[in-house]
Amino acid sequence: MTQTQTIYARIGGREAVESVVADFYERVFSDSLLKPYFEDIDRDVLYAHQVQFISAVAGGPVSYDGADMQAAHEGMGITGEAFGRVATYLAEALRGNDVSEHDIDAILDEVGALEPDVVGQ
Repeated sequence: MTQTQTIYARIGGREAVESVVADFYERVFSDSLLKPYFEDIDRDVLYAHQVQFISAVAGGPVSYDGADMQAAHEGMGITGEAFGRVATYLAEALRGNDVSEHDIDAILDEVGALEPDVVGQ
């Protein structure tokens, strides 16, 4: 029986995810539309949660233990445009770290499913 390798394993594990997340936040924090959402956020905690979240979404040996998406984004007034930019930057960061289009699509499908819990909360 052949065992299917997870996205997490295919992209290179924790080190690769950390590289993607660093690249992702470099893009996000440079965007004037997105900056206000992160003004009062502890970036170290945010970075750690994002590494955990992407690892879990990619099938890594990690469970995401942050707040559920609706609670985490409550009161932030995130727009569909802002959500779309974040997704675009995630895709760009994944591409920039040599993740295959197939795996990018799978990750973005998981992220996209969270839009109703994030936008407008």
